[in-house]
Amino acid sequence: MYSIKKLLQDGKNIQGEITLKGWVRTFRSNRFIALNDGSTIDNLQVVVDFENTDPELLKRITTGAAIEVKGRLVESQGKGQNVELQASNISILGDSNPEEYPIQPKKHSLEFLRENAHLRVRSSTFSAVMRVRSTLAFAIHKYFQDNGFFYVNTPIITGSDAEGAGEMFRVTTLDAKNPPLNENGEVDYKKDFFGRETNLTVSGQLEGETFAMALGKIYTFGPTFRAENSNTSRHLAEFWMIEPEMAFYDLIDNMNLAEDFIKYVLQYTLEVRRDDLEFLNKRFLEEEKTKPQNERSTMSLIEKLEFVIHNQFKRVSYTEAIDILKNSNHNKKKKFQYPVNEWGVDLQSEHERYLVEKHFECPVILYDYPANIKAFYMRLNEDGKTVRAMDILFPGIGEIVGGSQREERYDVLKQKIADLHMDEATLWWYLDLRKFGTAVHSGFGLGFERLVLFATGMTNIRDVIPYPRTPQSAEF
Repeated sequence: MYSIKKLLQDGKNIQGEITLKGWVRTFRSNRFIALNDGSTIDNLQVVVDFENTDPELLKRITTGAAIEVKGRLVESQGKGQNVELQASNISILGDSNPEEYPIQPKKHSLEFLRENAHLRVRSSTFSAVMRVRSTLAFAIHKYFQDNGFFYVNTPIITGSDAEGAGEMFRVTTLDAKNPPLNENGEVDYKKDFFGRETNLTVSGQLEGETFAMALGKIYTFGPTFRAENSNTSRHLAEFWMIEPEMAFYDLIDNMNLAEDFIKYVLQYTLEVRRDDLEFLNKRFLEEEKTKPQNERSTMSLIEKLEFVIHNQFKRVSYTEAIDILKNSNHNKKKKFQYPVNEWGVDLQSEHERYLVEKHFECPVILYDYPANIKAFYMRLNEDGKTVRAMDILFPGIGEIVGGSQREERYDVLKQKIADLHMDEATLWWYLDLRKFGTAVHSGFGLGFERLVLFATGMTNIRDVIPYPRTPQSAEF
């Protein structure tokens, strides 16, 4: 059995009767079926001999129905494709009631499609997005495998909070209404399944470091969870992270790898999924027309991808960035929601996007952040105020990568844990890495959905993951 993608590519070389299965997108004039099987953004036109077809069968060829078609490929008489299928036999595999089927051949709002997440991938936009997502995921594995990295599956259930943020989903088997209490009146987690308090992971980094310090270069690619009550277009409660960790890499090595990696996966996807990206490019341009003139992108989606691929990322220290933001007309005219008045503030998305979209007009790597706004595991610089951190900022997205050179010095890391009042006992194994064969090492995390968001030109992160998990929403 052939795929529609194969038929459209090589149809002129395929002889004899073939069998094709797929879903009806449209059926017009009781004669022309637009059939799609998910293999490509394009439909194949099936021509029905309606005069010799059972009228009752014709009534069942409705949008959403699954059908099997047998026939021969012929040169298409219409525009838009080289071949079409002259049907000799049609079988209904699964009916679709046209009065109930929600994904009709018309434009639907993204919110409506989110409410029908189990069916939205049958729309052209979401099928294209999900094929791009699939190809990006494959490109990620291919890049790391081709460059000597080992894939590591780090725990989803963990007793540590890598970010120190405390916004984690608890994992427990204790009775929610009547949990056991200890002598202090607190929940007694010693009686829980794991004998301690556990949560869904926010990052595989800490465990990943243990493997990097034995295998050299590793990466994780798995689900992570944040119990952050945020309903923005950039946040999810469940999302996927790519986290490489490399022994003997300093911050510069880390930045070089991250830039090369991003360019590779975008280039690969642009080549392999060109048809889907061209469709999404048209959608992107149509969406831009609805925006005020001063908010429209100066580049199309494909131009943005090619710009990132073919241009060097601008590298700027946090201190330089603060000076730029403080002295910008945007800041002086109080156009920032969060004004930039002093060194040490945590940059907001509006600041990151200003640097990328207005000032430098290219992707930016910021480095050497203040220690007090970054995680405990980042290497302290000699000035005692900043750490060897780096973030990569993208247009339309803001931060897409966060990473650092890790603190490899036992005494320094031990002191940072104490200063932050963290429980050293839960990190004994992490400290052990600094006692036995410690070495300079680095890594970063890339939010996969933010990468898909950039690559597809979508504007809401809920539209680039199959089933979004957000506050008050876990229906599917």
